[in-house]
Amino acid sequence: MLERSEHGEILELRLARPPANALDPALIAALADAVAAAPAAGARAIVISGSPGRFSGGLDVPALLQLDRPAMEQTLRDFFRLLRALAASPVPIVAAITGHAPAGGAVISIFCDARIMAEGDFKIGLNEVQVGLSLPRVIHSALVRVVGERQAERLSVAGLLVSASEALRIGLVDELVPVEAVVERALEQCRDLLKLPPRAMATTRALSRSGLVTAFDAQEADTYERFVEDWFGAETQGAMRALVARLQSKSRG
Repeated sequence: MLERSEHGEILELRLARPPANALDPALIAALADAVAAAPAAGARAIVISGSPGRFSGGLDVPALLQLDRPAMEQTLRDFFRLLRALAASPVPIVAAITGHAPAGGAVISIFCDARIMAEGDFKIGLNEVQVGLSLPRVIHSALVRVVGERQAERLSVAGLLVSASEALRIGLVDELVPVEAVVERALEQCRDLLKLPPRAMATTRALSRSGLVTAFDAQEADTYERFVEDWFGAETQGAMRALVARLQSKSRG
């Protein structure tokens, strides 16, 4: 479900869980572990990619609906562990957004250093509200950092999914290239960073990204408990099960 490819000093972590690269507990934990371990294993930069046409469909809602409260809380802790590993990584990380990236797929991307997206009829956005989930503060802070306060409000409150071209216009992604060139362009961006004087680049990068890390340190103590309470609440459960029913109907059609 997670494929590793070495491109010299750059490690590519490719989400490989067909059909949508949806994030189930195992994939979340595996990606968190891989991102955290990569620098010590010699990687000087990381690219996170998906399959052509699909970066990640976000959280695997049907799988997560089967979890009890302790398992759901552990999955949430692993997801935040992944995001913190991205935020605090001592090496640059570029998201190679190879296609659709709703919800969790978009969330992963905004904690990376840069976002290269496939041009074409693809959607990206944080559509959590549409499925009955409140956006956690630390994720909202990362979104504001990328697109600014007004666009973050527009995207998050309505849970908008926007086109690739709109994502570029508002700064949610940095560049659009043909789908077959996304990974190579992400690798190229990593190589450009690695050409810089390493100490100066690393210390300045750490300074620039320090707010991402401190946002995790400032989380309320009951963040996980409140999210889990919301998850098992009637509003969220109803919205989630309606989503699953729509997906099943679409697959049958």
